[in-house]
Formats: sequence, structure tokens, C-alpha cells
Amino acid sequence: QVQLVESGGGLVQPGGSLRLSCAASGSIFRLNVMGWYRQAPGKQRELVALIPTGGSTNYADSVKGRFTISRDNAKNTVYLQMNSLKPEDTAVYYCTLKQLARDYWGQGTQVTVSS
Repeated sequence: QVQLVESGGGLVQPGGSLRLSCAASGSIFRLNVMGWYRQAPGKQRELVALIPTGGSTNYADSVKGRFTISRDNAKNTVYLQMNSLKPEDTAVYYCTLKQLARDYWGQGTQVTVSS
């Protein structure tokens, strides 16, 4: 079993920054993919960014150049640095870990971008 705990969400003004963290625990295999999705009210969950163990990152076009995903393999933790935030970035952000053909999800953390 895998548990994911997110932190770092909140309210920020347009143009501001936030950093999300997600710590994984349990049966973590060495090779996996960690990342972030988000879901805005009335919309489907969408990919934000993914980072595999030792591999290249993948970003949604809407966040390229503004968001940076990184991970600390020793801590089984993934981070999402979000800069130049826009109102349309408002959503619940979900951490995910993908391994052995299974997807695990965190409980979500709210990010609200508003003046």
C-alpha cells in the first residue's frame, strides 16, 4: 500500500508563487513516476506535470515556463514550484505516484489564485 500526503496549498494573489510538496510512504518501488494533476470546479482532472525516477519531466502546455517539478528520491517526495500564478490555475491539486501499473493519489490540496 502507498500513502501520499500533500502540503503547501493556499490563497495567493495573481503573479504570486506557491510550492507544493507530496511525501510518499509505504511500498515504494525504486522505479516510479510521481507528479501532479489538478481539477477545477466543473472540469475534468488534468495533468500538470510528471517526473519519473531519473528521467525527464513532462509539463502541460498551460504551465510550461511557470511551474517546475522536482523530486527527492531519498525522501520519496515530489515538489511543484508554481510561479507567475494566474486565476485559471485555481484548482484542487492532486499528487500521484504511478508504479507497477497502478496509480495512487493524495487527498488533494486547494490552490486559489485571487486578488
